[in-house]
Amino acid sequence: MSRHPNFIPPITEQRGAEYAPIIESLLAALDLEDKTVLLSGQDLWSLPALPKIGLRSLVMSDGPVGVRGVGWGADDPSLTLPSPTALAATWDPELAHRAGQVLAQEAHRKGVHVLLAPTVNLHRSPLGGRHFEAYSEDPLLTARIGAGYVNGVQEQGVAATIKHFVANDAETQRFTVNNQVGPRALRELYLAPFEEIIATARPWALMSAYNSVNGTTMTEHHHLQVQVLRREWGYDGAVVSDWLAARDTVRAIEGGLDIAMPGPLTIFGPALAAAVRAGEVAESTVDDAVRRVLLLAARLGLLADVAPAVPESARPVPPDGIATAHEIAARAMVLLRNQDRVLPLDPEAVGSIALIGRAARDARVLGGGSATVFPARIVSPLEGLWAALPTNVALTYAVGADPNEGFDLAATGFDLHAVLRAEDGAVLAEQPLTLARVRWTDTALPAEADFHALASVEFTGTFTPQETGPHVFGIGGLGRFRLTVGDRVLFDGMQETPEHADPFEALTAPPTPHGSAELEAGRPVTISLLNATPKAALGPIQGVSFTLAVQEPRLDDDTLIAEAVTAAAAAEVAVVVVATTTAQESEGSDRENLRLPGRQDELIARVAAANPRTVVVVNSGSPVEMPWREEVSAILVSWFPGQEGGAALADVLLGRAEPGGRLPTTWPVRLADAPVSLVTPTDGVLPYDEGIFIGYPAWQRLDVRPAYPFGHGLGYTDWHYENIVATAREVRVTLRNSGSRPGREIVQIYAGPVDADDSRPACRLAGFATATADPGETVEVDIPLAERIFQIWDETRGRWSTRPGPYLIRAGHSSTDPGLSTTVRVTATDQEEVTSAHP
Repeated sequence: MSRHPNFIPPITEQRGAEYAPIIESLLAALDLEDKTVLLSGQDLWSLPALPKIGLRSLVMSDGPVGVRGVGWGADDPSLTLPSPTALAATWDPELAHRAGQVLAQEAHRKGVHVLLAPTVNLHRSPLGGRHFEAYSEDPLLTARIGAGYVNGVQEQGVAATIKHFVANDAETQRFTVNNQVGPRALRELYLAPFEEIIATARPWALMSAYNSVNGTTMTEHHHLQVQVLRREWGYDGAVVSDWLAARDTVRAIEGGLDIAMPGPLTIFGPALAAAVRAGEVAESTVDDAVRRVLLLAARLGLLADVAPAVPESARPVPPDGIATAHEIAARAMVLLRNQDRVLPLDPEAVGSIALIGRAARDARVLGGGSATVFPARIVSPLEGLWAALPTNVALTYAVGADPNEGFDLAATGFDLHAVLRAEDGAVLAEQPLTLARVRWTDTALPAEADFHALASVEFTGTFTPQETGPHVFGIGGLGRFRLTVGDRVLFDGMQETPEHADPFEALTAPPTPHGSAELEAGRPVTISLLNATPKAALGPIQGVSFTLAVQEPRLDDDTLIAEAVTAAAAAEVAVVVVATTTAQESEGSDRENLRLPGRQDELIARVAAANPRTVVVVNSGSPVEMPWREEVSAILVSWFPGQEGGAALADVLLGRAEPGGRLPTTWPVRLADAPVSLVTPTDGVLPYDEGIFIGYPAWQRLDVRPAYPFGHGLGYTDWHYENIVATAREVRVTLRNSGSRPGREIVQIYAGPVDADDSRPACRLAGFATATADPGETVEVDIPLAERIFQIWDETRGRWSTRPGPYLIRAGHSSTDPGLSTTVRVTATDQEEVTSAHP
């Protein structure tokens, strides 16, 4: 398989062979109970230690934008990078490599050995609720970014976990859905990123998905996890279940699952030992899984007197985390439109700017669900622009319209702490709360408090409102609650939620409103939320999980929009920041539409009518409809930009950094135009009837054009493509910076059969590289072509097959840019010759 020019080779090219003798000796020292316990989580995040063989406990944690650690609260903040869609929008595997390095550094700081990231599923439909957590609609771009990330993590001695294997491309009924995927689509699309990342980055762990593929749940899928993953691809890493995904002891161990999470009650452990004794499972099958877990432990340095795969002395010095977060955020921003070159703004020439939008003040920096972490600081667009502008520029701010029709977790204005008490009222522990949410497991209570002795948890303190008016309070979680605001009891009773097909939905469901209180801005009021029955269970997981939320007085949108229009009309430039909310983009549910929530579309249209120099910043993790796109001067996609997003946005708006991003996914004009939108199963089945045609190859077959195609993105300079020379192995492109500023261009190579028919895409991404040049400078880039670009999966023979013939090779700015092209002739033996060139 061809390697990208920016590919960073793994620091260890071995496949664990040097650990084999020690692993065999350790395996011989284990009895059946030891072996099966080693394959079973001991709690939510870890595997047990086995002192008899010198094995320390192995700790896992969620990513992919930050390392949460074993807790799930703001008391243990995490460096927060931009969303995976943002990272993919950089089209830069080396930058992904640096992202992996800084996250590995965070993992070491938090005592984490295995990072449960990256997500390398595809953007099959724009409705995917977890779209922001995956990279792209294209398997090659996904693989290259994912490989860079994995290499960055693992060269620091932390295991990366590619997930979710496989076809976990939507959230609706994700625990039970049976995705019916044809052999070609499975191989050419959904398996492809996993295959390339395993070949080029050799991840030490892989996560098996919740869903079924063609009738078999993935934790039990012998064909995909044993025959394909291990035997065909030679994968030697450990396979861990997604949390609560493992369901059947015998089928899972026979189907290639090594670790069942979380614990302590799993399908492995004692249940697996019993199955072996009953003759239902061969002990040799258990031994194979134990070998892989011990290999993972050896690579991580968790075995006494065994050197890790990457000794601390061999780890490269990782880059600064905050600087990396800032750089990714700026490089990821995609300039979709720049009419009359309104951007970049010249801070010496512009006299006034109106910044509009709630998301400009209350920044949304990451998506919801298990990817959520809590940064120590967040730079909002308002803060970033305020700090970056010279004092002679007048900056005004207006909310404009509120996209959030629900609750916010109690944070700003709240001074709270949690008090844990025993039955007799004795205080077991106390913990300050920067965010009124706790998610503690039974083994990870504050101050190591005894879970069995715990009888109540109380949030107590004060709230100083920012606005005067009615504040609605809500509670998330299960149990008997008493909510008191000032001298009023707003709620005293049981809160229950209905059963959910997705057990994690109980954790992510929106808070339930329980009364309102008329409060005055600036005047503190006492707050108490007592949970008298705090212990809860989610399957085998025991712990404490509940939240306090608030909805501030909702000002009249008509008034807010009118104020924004007035501010825009009085300013030289209007910058409107619009956003999705956790109701649209979060784990556990898919999107219902692609519209911006609330009246944000109306806000943009009216601001644009008042000020012809209107710049719109789209703060979302995935595509949104933009009915106003031809009415505004500029559109900049900031994605979920991480904790430094506001500072990076200011740099891009003011021209201190170039918007270097290119779309990793096609953005439709409207949802109805999207070639694939079905994410809801019928009778538990979701057919992938579109076959190999998702993303831009599917758009090529439609009469309708997208709003912005895959690969699209403008910069602050111009590029002229001057020459292309290609073989079936490599393309050389000559291009010149014909603009007036230094710049960066993503040179994209597409290839497709000259005589295309309905059985194959007209073109696919075949390679890409970054070119940088000063004004007037000419540069050459050499880009290897992906070997698979000339192959299809032969369903009859069950193997890859080269399709000979002439291929059009095109270099350009996007998937629809004609750019420069040439043809190459490919033979079955991979002989090639350049036959013609078409400038």
